[in-house]
Amino acid sequence: MLSTDIRKHFPILDQEINGHPLVYLDSAATSQKPRQVIEAISNYYGLDNSNVHRGVHTLGNRATEGYEGAREKVRNFINAKSTEEIIFMRGTTTALNTVAQSYGRANVGEGDEIVITYMEHHSNIIPWQQLAKEKGAVLKYVDLEEDGTLSLEKVREVITDRTKIVSIMYVSNVLGTMNPIKEIAEIAHAHGAVMVVDGAQAAPHLKIDVQKLDCDFFAFSGHKMCGPTGIGVLYGKKELLNNMEPIEFGGEMIDFVGLYESTWKELPWKFEGGTPIIAGAIGLGAAIDFLEEIGLDNIERHEHELAGYAMERMSEIDGLSIYGPLDPEKRAGLVTFNLNDVHPHDVATVLDMHGIAVRAGHHCAQPLMKWLDVSSTARASFYIYNTEADVDRLVDGLRIAKEYFADVY
Repeated sequence: MLSTDIRKHFPILDQEINGHPLVYLDSAATSQKPRQVIEAISNYYGLDNSNVHRGVHTLGNRATEGYEGAREKVRNFINAKSTEEIIFMRGTTTALNTVAQSYGRANVGEGDEIVITYMEHHSNIIPWQQLAKEKGAVLKYVDLEEDGTLSLEKVREVITDRTKIVSIMYVSNVLGTMNPIKEIAEIAHAHGAVMVVDGAQAAPHLKIDVQKLDCDFFAFSGHKMCGPTGIGVLYGKKELLNNMEPIEFGGEMIDFVGLYESTWKELPWKFEGGTPIIAGAIGLGAAIDFLEEIGLDNIERHEHELAGYAMERMSEIDGLSIYGPLDPEKRAGLVTFNLNDVHPHDVATVLDMHGIAVRAGHHCAQPLMKWLDVSSTARASFYIYNTEADVDRLVDGLRIAKEYFADVY
C-alpha cells in the first residue's frame, strides 16, 4: 500500500461532508488535484500569463517553455518517439472524435468495418456510429466473456480483412477489466487495420508504453490523473498524423494563408488551432511530475491491493452483486456493484449522507448496462489517496443503506 502521507497533498480531502470526514471514491469520474498542480496553474496565471508561440517578450517565452515543456513530459510519460506525436486536446472525447473525423473519414468506405466492444464508454461508441452511418460502413462488436473480460479468440473472429479501425478501451470504467491491447493490436495490424486505444482509465493507473503496445492512436484525459479539467492528449504515430487533415481551422495551426488557399503548420501544431489550453497543459505536466515521483508501478500495485480488499469486504454483505473480473490482478482499482433491489441512486444518496462519494448511474456505458441486464449500477473507484480505512467506511455505509431500505424495497 502507498503511504497515507500522500493524502496531505490533496487539500479537498481535509473537509467534512454532512458532518462526516470525506471519503472520495469517484476518481474514475475525475480525480482530486494535489497542491503541486493547483500551484502550477496559479503560478502560470499569476506570473507567466501570456499566449504561446507568438510573442518575443519574456512572458511569452516563459509561457511557451511551460507549454512545450509539458508536451515533452507527456511524450516521456507514454514513451512516444517524438513530441510531434503528442497533440494537446480538450480530453479523451475530443481526441477520439478527431481520429474518427480525420483519419476515419479519409480511410473508411462503404462496406468497411469498424470494431469495438460492448464495454466501451459512449465516447468510444458514438463517433464510430456516426462515421459508419456517414460512410456506409459496418460497426461490429466483440462480445464479452461471462466475467466481463475479452477473449482473443472472439477478437480474431470479429476482425477481418474488411476491418479498417479497431477501437477499444484499455481499462473499463465499469468492469475494471484490463484489456490485452498489445495482442489485439497485433491482430488488427495483421488485417491491415489501425488500433485506437481509449486510455482514459489506464493512463492514471498504469505505466503506459505506446511503442510496446504498438497502438496507432492513444487518447487520454488530464483530469482523471490529478491534472486539470479541459486538457487531454491524442497520441498518434507520426506517419499517420502527417497524412491526416486537421478538423479545426484558424490561428496557430496555419503556415501560410492566402485569399483562396492555405497551408498548415507541421506536427503537432496543425491539430492545435486557436489559443491552446496553456494552463491546462502546464497543470498536466505538474500532475505527471507528481505521479512519476510516486511511481506508476507503485500506483498500480496499490490499486490492485485496494480493489482486492474492497471485494473481500464487500462480499461479506448478503445481496450485493459485483460486476467484472473477481481476480484483483485482472482489474483496475474500482468496484461496480448493486445492492439487492435498491436503486443505485438511493444507495449513493445514503452513502453521501455519511460523507462517502460514489458514482451511480449508467456510467456513460448504456450498451454495457444492457449486456449486464441492469439499468444502472453504483461504482466505488479508488486512487492514490484512498486507504483500507476508506473501504471500511464504504462497507459500513452499505450496511446502513441495506438496513435503511430493508422495509422499502
